[in-house]
Amino acid sequence: MAKPEVPLVFALIIITIAYTQCATFLPGDEAKPFTLRTLSGKIEYINAKNSSHLLPMVLFAYDPRSAYMEAIWTKDSSVKALIMNSTKSGNYVFMSYSDHALQDVQWMQKRVTNQIADLYLSGHINAAAATSLGKRMHFVVLPVESMGNWIPLLLSKWTCQDFGCGFQQILVSTDSKFPYVINRLDPRYDWMGSPASAYKSSIQVVELDACKGSSNVSLSGKMAIAQHQKGCSYFKMVKAAYTVKAAGLTVIAAKNEYPVDMNCHGNECNVRYPIPATMISYAEGQKILKLLKSKKKVDFSFQTTPSHNFYFGIDGQGKIEETGWLLYPSFLYFTWQLQWYAYKSNLIHNIAEHAKVVQIFNDSTIHGKYGASAIVNLPPVKEMLEYQDVQLDMALSCRGKRDEECPPWDHTVQLYVCCSNATSHCQQELGRWITSFRRRIGHWLTPVTPLLPLLSSSSCNFTMKTVPWAQPWFTTLKLRFSNKINTTVAKKKGTPLKPQKLIPLFRGGTFDKNYNKKYKPIHFNMTSKTKKVKLVAVITGHGSDNNNCAEFCVTSHHFMVNEKHANVRTFNNAGNSLGCAERVLQGVTPNEHGTWLYGRDGWCDGQEIKPWIVDITNQLSTKSVNTITYHGYYNHTDPHPTSKPGYIIMYSFLSLYDTY
Repeated sequence: MAKPEVPLVFALIIITIAYTQCATFLPGDEAKPFTLRTLSGKIEYINAKNSSHLLPMVLFAYDPRSAYMEAIWTKDSSVKALIMNSTKSGNYVFMSYSDHALQDVQWMQKRVTNQIADLYLSGHINAAAATSLGKRMHFVVLPVESMGNWIPLLLSKWTCQDFGCGFQQILVSTDSKFPYVINRLDPRYDWMGSPASAYKSSIQVVELDACKGSSNVSLSGKMAIAQHQKGCSYFKMVKAAYTVKAAGLTVIAAKNEYPVDMNCHGNECNVRYPIPATMISYAEGQKILKLLKSKKKVDFSFQTTPSHNFYFGIDGQGKIEETGWLLYPSFLYFTWQLQWYAYKSNLIHNIAEHAKVVQIFNDSTIHGKYGASAIVNLPPVKEMLEYQDVQLDMALSCRGKRDEECPPWDHTVQLYVCCSNATSHCQQELGRWITSFRRRIGHWLTPVTPLLPLLSSSSCNFTMKTVPWAQPWFTTLKLRFSNKINTTVAKKKGTPLKPQKLIPLFRGGTFDKNYNKKYKPIHFNMTSKTKKVKLVAVITGHGSDNNNCAEFCVTSHHFMVNEKHANVRTFNNAGNSLGCAERVLQGVTPNEHGTWLYGRDGWCDGQEIKPWIVDITNQLSTKSVNTITYHGYYNHTDPHPTSKPGYIIMYSFLSLYDTY
């Protein structure tokens, strides 16, 4: 074959460079076809229709330069979590940036296979689950940058800017001419700080036997380095470093072990020592100790070098997606992303069902004092009552295309409706949501049928608000009316009951010693015309006092009917370390920034607040006046904070049903 002419070679180079520079990958784009060479053979992805068996999927790459990714792959707890929390469908693609990619994935496949076998033999998973999961794990034998498809380019374009991103490193300087770099892994985010944040200049390193205990040596202004030993807790090592006034602690992993994200356990977590810490490998640690024993001066500088991305996903509809923030190194985050894809596919299926749809907002801005507002023409009230189900289809997003462009914090978003200024229902709450902390994918379908009487005319003013200082969010909201009553069938089987009237009950307020004093009994009559009565309440706790109330404390809400029927809503999930992470399949946005994982008092970051609905018909009398009372408690009694109290947001009603 003749050698190409120089101009042709230049043309090919220019075309390649132009493609690299111009190719864009945005969340929500269709995934282009690609091929993967795996331990089980060749995998070809064509599109969502022809490759549905591969969807959804998450793809992630080991990189020997990232101690964070190394920990995800090497921690036994991480691999176990991957297996125990996986959905019944969805694929995992293991890749490696290393030149030894084949050996990497062979090693990983063995680890996964052995863990699946152990969990099956111990009865934690059944045979069907073990077989299915094994078939949905794919191990790519070529290095990422040699795969011959668009995936490496996407990973380079979507630079990793989240927690655990970049290459966490230590620049080691000695008496020799040139410094060198080693990997480091910082502790669990909610236990200790990183030395990279604490020290912007170099710091001298001194050896400390931190597992031995107390020492008379003062290490003031110096970084202690200590060998981890079996049976010696990281808490004990940090305490020892703090006791000798060390400015920080570098822990050397035990022999034959990998660095881990150090963490406290149990009561240890109640004590915080204000020094940063990090961990390095056993091999690198021995080199440092050898230098120190030879009387060499060693300085550490802590740095994080920007990197490509290590992971992304393709949802069940064949769209490329970001996978969010990994707060600590674990495969758990990839299982939660796949759970979200399962939730999303189910949501799309439900939205596709036949319904009468009324557009309320379309990419409208929620910002400032007034939020988003629209006067909307609804179907006639009589027609709305013909439907058995009413739902709010709400999507919450942000400007730009990437998660990093979304607002921080978890703010409450409320939807108010006013259909007639002359009624007590004007500006009552029809829906409530919590924003996703720097994620743009929130989408929920919320049932609000018992609140249908709030829509009391064919023209209503809808207002959606959050706190006025929050950065802008953008909402798309639709009212869905479904399951229309078939009058012919209804005559044969009985006319369905519909909510015809609302009685407003109790609202929330400051959760302090006076919280329950403002609530008076509410009296009402139930006529023979009323066939059913439902208690409807939307309750969430916010703020933080000395008891972490009311965001992270367990509160209970007691609605007593006729002095003998207790209807109690208790938020036992509050304060649970994975209380919200375990609800991704229920619509919690996964892998947000911040502490999204923790359970809250009646809510989660990035989720709808579904109304609590209780049928109390049998608790009522048609012959005498009925009474309902309310009390909100912390720890089974009135709240009594000693610091700034939190607050409860509550709207509650009685929804009275009659025949259509």
